[in-house]
Amino acid sequence: MSVDARIESAAAAAAPMADSRRRLGLNVLLVYTFFMVAGFAMLMPLVAVHFVKNVGLGVAAVGVALALRQVMQQGLAIGGGMLADRYGVKTMMCLGVLLRAVGFSALAFAGDLPLLLVAMALSALGGALFEAPYQAAIAALTDENDRPRYYALSNWVSGVATTLGPLIGVALLRFDFQWVCHAAAACFALNFLIVWRGLPSMPAPARPPSMLGNVAVAVRDSPFMQLVLLLMLYWCMAVQLNLSFPLLAERLSGGMDGVGIMFALSAALTVVLQVPLLRVLTPRMTPGRILVAGVLLMSASTAGLGFVGGFAGFLACIALFSIGAILTRPTQQTLIASLSNKAALGTYLGVSSISLAIGGGVGNVAGGWLVDIAVARDWPHLPWLVFASLGALCAIGLWRQPQSRPEA
Repeated sequence: MSVDARIESAAAAAAPMADSRRRLGLNVLLVYTFFMVAGFAMLMPLVAVHFVKNVGLGVAAVGVALALRQVMQQGLAIGGGMLADRYGVKTMMCLGVLLRAVGFSALAFAGDLPLLLVAMALSALGGALFEAPYQAAIAALTDENDRPRYYALSNWVSGVATTLGPLIGVALLRFDFQWVCHAAAACFALNFLIVWRGLPSMPAPARPPSMLGNVAVAVRDSPFMQLVLLLMLYWCMAVQLNLSFPLLAERLSGGMDGVGIMFALSAALTVVLQVPLLRVLTPRMTPGRILVAGVLLMSASTAGLGFVGGFAGFLACIALFSIGAILTRPTQQTLIASLSNKAALGTYLGVSSISLAIGGGVGNVAGGWLVDIAVARDWPHLPWLVFASLGALCAIGLWRQPQSRPEA
């Protein structure tokens, strides 16, 4: 029997889960989401400051360590998805969060670059093991009707956790950086208990196909891979919120307070608008069309940054960019899940992480390079028009993208 036939057979054999267990699983995942995001947000923004100011490492060295975590986690996420399809979503989520907890606790004792790199590698490996299974669990427990609303609710929970996490981290930093590390690790250790005790077991195929076979099926799935490639353009633009946007905020406001205001505005809009905005639009537009609208709004606001003359105009563009991000975050997750093969969800969602790994990596490198060129040659519009163009190309491709996977 071919790999494709075995996957289709496994999908047909999977027993439907009772509604009560599905609802329990989705509620458990919301609690899991809060602690996952809060634990990450309370520690990661403080890593660079601590290891540069207190440990005495160079900025470039700390940058390498942060890049290692990003590339390892996203690059190895496909492995986590493959293992989830083989050994179960719940198993891999439990293993991943425990490994992340060990990595975060190890940061408390990292006094030099080699130890920092080891701690970051452990954290990244844990994230690679739990991220795709976590997304696969959501996709398996939702259907085409309730998936957009659930992703919107999940992203609202993430917004709240992103807002509270750094506040908790800064408060704990008054005692010691080790307190921050152990508190962040405790969030992931708690998530181990939440998943182990609360998450229902996902239905697994009686005869699962080979892991490499699942990858081959995903790579040959043209509509799915087209979406993965298009989202690379999206991530090139989206990651500028953490790179070139803060540089412009600091320059226009005259200090780091402007950067804090920028992130506070973005987080506040997410908390206030995430659920109601999607609730209004979902009955009127398909997830794919909402995604196109969000990408276009982000592109227009990015282009507008090249023409602002003060901090107020900058914040107006950031507000529009954040609203666009509110539309794109849950809808791209919905579209990825809709185009994924239901019997190989872990592998498909692992493969989808290539978008962020490559697109985000290129965006980070290109963002710094374009900002340097813009300053050196006095071309202030250059970075913003380039990234806005990439976003527009992404939106054009998404407009022609299939909305769901045809079922047999």
